[in-house]
Formats: sequence, C-alpha cells, structure tokens
Amino acid sequence: QLNLVESGGGLVQPGGSLRLSCVSSGFTSTQYAVIWFRQAPGKEHEAVACITSSGGRVLYGNSGGAGRFPISRDNARNTVFLDLNNLQPEDTAVYYCAATDQRVCKPDKEFYTYWGQGTQVTVST
Repeated sequence: QLNLVESGGGLVQPGGSLRLSCVSSGFTSTQYAVIWFRQAPGKEHEAVACITSSGGRVLYGNSGGAGRFPISRDNARNTVFLDLNNLQPEDTAVYYCAATDQRVCKPDKEFYTYWGQGTQVTVST
C-alpha cells in the first residue's frame, strides 16, 4: 500500500525556519513526482514546490518561486524535504505532500493521486 507521511511542522516566530519531511512507503520516490501544497484557513490548496521523478525542481508562487522554500530528495530514505526559510505569518497553513506516478509536475491538486495527512505550520509571535 502506498503511503505518505509528513512531519516537521510546528510553531515558529517570523523570520524562522522549519524543515518538513515527506516519507513515502510502498513505492520508490524516484518513480514518482512529489509536490508540496499548502492550505491556509478558508483558502484553496496552493502549490509550493515539486520534484519530478528525475530530480527536476519546479517552484511555484511567491514562496517557492522566490527561492525561500527549496525542495530536495533523499533517495536512500525515500524522503522529500521542503525547507521553509524566513517564514512570515502569511505562510501559516497546513502543508501537504502528494505524489503522482506521472513523473512530471503540475500545480493542480487533481493531478496527484496519493496524499499525506498534512502538517501544521504556524508563524506567529
């Protein structure tokens, strides 16, 4: 059974950093594209960053696209990381990882078949 588990969220002050992890089981992460979404209260899912099966990186939006949230993968540990740097209150959200066997990245949540349960990130003083 294919499974994704996120961890690493928490409460952090503005300007702080967190490292989120997405551990996959039941499949090899190099055979799938893995993306991080976030969902703030009352808002739609927003794509943050994605890594293709071949290791290509796609950054979305003001956070990922601005380079604040780089994505990386540890193949030996079947883990995809999202480093959250210089966090601001507007980054508060539940962060989800999701995967598709299509091997490429798209920013649409309907493109992804497998989802983790999410990890809460709260940025506040």
